[in-house]
Amino acid sequence: MSIQVSTSERVAVVDVTAKVAQAVPDDVGRGVCTAFVPHTTAGVVVNENETRLLGDVERALDRIVPREGGYEHDTIDDNADAHLRAMLLGESVSVPVVDGELDLGTWQSILFVECDGPRTRSLEVTTAPA
Repeated sequence: MSIQVSTSERVAVVDVTAKVAQAVPDDVGRGVCTAFVPHTTAGVVVNENETRLLGDVERALDRIVPREGGYEHDTIDDNADAHLRAMLLGESVSVPVVDGELDLGTWQSILFVECDGPRTRSLEVTTAPA
């Protein structure tokens, strides 16, 4: 199932947990759900959806991979930092499924991280029984 994620900023963190949970079939007793970002300038992670932490994520990405870094790829389309940030974040997460529900920890959420927005992206969600 494909989920659409829209952002209004260049770098944005969006909680997609509820949308991913809706994509999990009710009849999966035990299994795994994978959320995959088919884009090279966005990522997906599992972490806490807390406002200050989300801001910290954005600031940390900027410190680790600054926007202006003299990157060679910028001569093509001026978004090398977004590609590098997405590589650090990763393109997929896998979450256990129990009784048709995501088996996330108490503070865990699935977070889509846009690195080259604003854009509308897709997040591909698949569930496989164990």
